[in-house]
Amino acid sequence: MTTSLDAGPNNRLAAGPLGRGIAWLIGPRGLKDPDRLRREVQGKIAVVTGASYGLGEATSRMLAAAGATVVLGARSVEQLELIVAEIEAEGGRAVAVPLDLASEESIEAFAAQILSRFGQIDYLVHNAGKSLRRSIHLSYDRPKDLNSTTSANYIGPMRLTLALLPAMRERGSGHIVNVSTVAVMFPVAPKWGFYLSSKAAFDIWMRAVGMEARPDGVTLTTLYAGSMFTRMSAPSGWISALPGQSAREAGYVIAKAIVRKPRVLAPAYGRPSAVLVSLLRTTLEVLTTQLYRYLGDTQASLARIEKGNRNVA
Repeated sequence: MTTSLDAGPNNRLAAGPLGRGIAWLIGPRGLKDPDRLRREVQGKIAVVTGASYGLGEATSRMLAAAGATVVLGARSVEQLELIVAEIEAEGGRAVAVPLDLASEESIEAFAAQILSRFGQIDYLVHNAGKSLRRSIHLSYDRPKDLNSTTSANYIGPMRLTLALLPAMRERGSGHIVNVSTVAVMFPVAPKWGFYLSSKAAFDIWMRAVGMEARPDGVTLTTLYAGSMFTRMSAPSGWISALPGQSAREAGYVIAKAIVRKPRVLAPAYGRPSAVLVSLLRTTLEVLTTQLYRYLGDTQASLARIEKGNRNVA
């Protein structure tokens, strides 16, 4: 049965055999053996943030089907409860717990409920995030742009890690998956400042934490995700023209991270790009600055500004 988790782009190149072939070649490729996932996670506790839609939903369903007890965290509790009901109807185990990464109190309550109910965490998947592509002049009077991106992509996940990591280190086991973006390996891009800076900040912080936690048995995989066809990427229509993965396909990549526990998973072009960025920083910034004038804002960004102007008038 095909669901929204299998949804791909409408663009013929990206959706056709050539696009899917390119996506397979550039990777990262997912886990192929469901039995390996079952042997890894059966009877264990997995926490997935941003679990109400897209990659978080796909990952939660996959882990539950493999025998894990999955804690689904997100703000949209009604949607989480629908997913939990479907998981339980299929014989899986899951629980929906409200989580607002912009609220310190919500994060503390989320962590406390998990620890008091289960006493342990075996896997923590930092999937929740906030994407934003908007010209800086459109954000002058929108403090929400700063607050929402840093809360979802950096400060909130940091607080959640601080709340759950002590229990993992005390038990001497656990694995954390940070769903980052391959864009942090690219040249800095105009209009993406809030999003990329917050994702890069958490990436660096989490890697530093991983160095301290590994000696205690807690491992870390950073997934630098490439193009993905989900609700979050939908406003940037040009992404649908690029080869990429559906939410379910990307979920298999999370499964690979959990089973094999590599330090890094990234598309084939990620690391070469990171090297070139270091070598050609000034040149690339000059070229990208010239390109900037031809890059428009998303319809969603412009619509919000127009709506605000009408309200003022």
